[in-house]
Amino acid sequence: MRLFVSLFMLLLGLTASAESTTSAQNFFELSATDISGKKVNFSTYRGKVVLVVNTASQCGFTPQLKELEAMYKKYANRGFIVLAFPSNDFKQEKGDNTAVKGFAEKEYGVTFPFFDKAPVTGADKQPVYQFLTEKKPGLLLKDVSWNFEKFLVNRKGEVIERWSSITKPSSEKVVESVEKALGEPL
Repeated sequence: MRLFVSLFMLLLGLTASAESTTSAQNFFELSATDISGKKVNFSTYRGKVVLVVNTASQCGFTPQLKELEAMYKKYANRGFIVLAFPSNDFKQEKGDNTAVKGFAEKEYGVTFPFFDKAPVTGADKQPVYQFLTEKKPGLLLKDVSWNFEKFLVNRKGEVIERWSSITKPSSEKVVESVEKALGEPL
């Protein structure tokens, strides 16, 4: 019976151990390569509320880029930032980094930071997504299950919320969570 429960938990992306695949204890200890090839230490975002989103240009949820940009512009002066991580894990981001950035800027007027196109699922997922999915596993699967999943990180670097692709950035629950996080002290 115990073996069955362990296998079931593993299937759901849950683990019985506290083993971690990343040594970071805090989001602001991480780094990633931006879309232009420059390494960015997330310590530069320390004290900000961060919304991390995996994106794709050819997805049915791609219009969420417009809502993400509106949210970024609305709250940026209060210490809010959106970080986009394009990925072809779901076969909907065929372009290279130049095409990804050009599309987001031209079609949706995006000005928030984009990072290098890289995996957000599986054994090869980038460290940022190792951290996010360890700290906030999904209901059924630990990994990201589709494009435009959203993770909210508070000013202390803690992952406090996770939303599926179908949850729009303009939804009441996302807006309320962002505003609450922005209102909390460091």
